[in-house]
Amino acid sequence: MALATNSAAAAAAVSGGAASQPRRAAAFLPLKRRTISAIHAADPSKNNGPVVPAAAGAKSSSSAVATPEKKPAAPGKWAVDSWRSKKALQLPEYPNAEELDAVLKTIEMFPPVVFAGEARHLEERMAEAAMGGAFMGVVLMFGGQVPVVKVGRMAGQFAKPRSEPFEEKDSVKLPSYRGGNVNGDDFTEKSRVSDPQRMIRAYAQSVATLNLLRAFATGGYAAMQRFTQWNLDFMDHHEQGDR
Repeated sequence: MALATNSAAAAAAVSGGAASQPRRAAAFLPLKRRTISAIHAADPSKNNGPVVPAAAGAKSSSSAVATPEKKPAAPGKWAVDSWRSKKALQLPEYPNAEELDAVLKTIEMFPPVVFAGEARHLEERMAEAAMGGAFMGVVLMFGGQVPVVKVGRMAGQFAKPRSEPFEEKDSVKLPSYRGGNVNGDDFTEKSRVSDPQRMIRAYAQSVATLNLLRAFATGGYAAMQRFTQWNLDFMDHHEQGDR
């Protein structure tokens, strides 16, 4: 299988490959590149660098690559609307299908909230954290003197899954609140109707929030390397903060 083959190749590179060449494969790529290659083992086309080959002595891995009949059938290619072919149990029901279609076409014209390069950069940073090269948390960076991967849960969570499609209060049964992206939380019939226009408002709010965060990040306001300049008591009155 492709996943097993590429995983074996990455493992061979990390461990040194065959016994006759204990270190050659390990030096093929730097540590950081090997880490990202392992993350993308299931899809080598996402790797920015070359794929780490298996050592010459790893016959089982190389034979799997050279034998086409052992490869699994290629999965369906991803597309923007691939999700429509999957089973989904939490999709809201909109009373006006034409309005929903118009809103979806409008959103398709908008730029992405998060760009692909940003997602790949986060994946690389998270891989570094998984390998012990970075940690998440300002206190860890302050005490351990290591880089920090900053991860925030914000600018989203507009849709909420519900175990029941309806809720009942005082003998009144209404559709469940599914998040600001879908309907309102007021327990009224009008508020609980799924409104596709809410998706456009949610997009605008997400973009505005992320633009502010990007300004903080690129402008140095969120640079944790400058924590000694922040007015935080536990840093100002600590021997580490005086360095």
